[in-house]
Amino acid sequence: MRFASLGSGSKGNATLVESGATCVMIDCGFSCVQVEKRIKRLKKSPADIDAILVTHEHSDHIGGVARLSRKYHIPVWATPGTLATRQAADMPNANYINSHTAFTIGDLSIQPFPVPHDAREPCQFIFRDGDLQLGLLTDIGNITPHVVEILGGIDALVLECNHDLRMLQDGPYSYSLKQRVGGIFGHLSNDQAARLLSSMDTSRLRKLVLAHLSDKNNHPDLVMNTLTSSVNLDYIDVTIACQAQGLEWCDV
Repeated sequence: MRFASLGSGSKGNATLVESGATCVMIDCGFSCVQVEKRIKRLKKSPADIDAILVTHEHSDHIGGVARLSRKYHIPVWATPGTLATRQAADMPNANYINSHTAFTIGDLSIQPFPVPHDAREPCQFIFRDGDLQLGLLTDIGNITPHVVEILGGIDALVLECNHDLRMLQDGPYSYSLKQRVGGIFGHLSNDQAARLLSSMDTSRLRKLVLAHLSDKNNHPDLVMNTLTSSVNLDYIDVTIACQAQGLEWCDV
């Protein structure tokens, strides 16, 4: 199993997970032109995608899903709450998922799980290929016991590190937007990401990708300083998925 990012941040998100003959995309906040351009860097084509999984209906995650699905006849999978939103009204080839029930697409076993975020019915995913497990956790406002438990023992993790608290407080956002981003249904701060890693079972974790970094309220150096001061990362390969270039293929 391997995974890659077409781009990660408030201007658009899309992640690929591949196992055997199966390739799925998680979210698509990019236009078809951008997807075709970005996926080519990964030596893939949109025609290779077997399904698009949608975490929630915010535009940086769902904005390009319908067009890509229609153009390449790709089925879409999302929760009933997500598919009931205005943003998903014209979604073709839609399939419902239960955020507590695992399902299979080709060679991938996929376990959704609910997260606290300011969307209709948001979820995130764990991907399994035999004994290997990859977790995806972005767009979450606070860490719940269920999240800590379900991510325990995974081999690789894509983890949101959206903002530094001080940068958010002193930054250019309006007061209401600061409250939203830093609230319990907003986005994960560097400190919260560090607390999650300290709380969960990381005995098998060997690959950590830091994702959804804010270009106004965070910096890679701040992320790394916060994590390394709280968590032992000596045996973990740590990488950052950026907005412009995404992330090259990583083996789990």
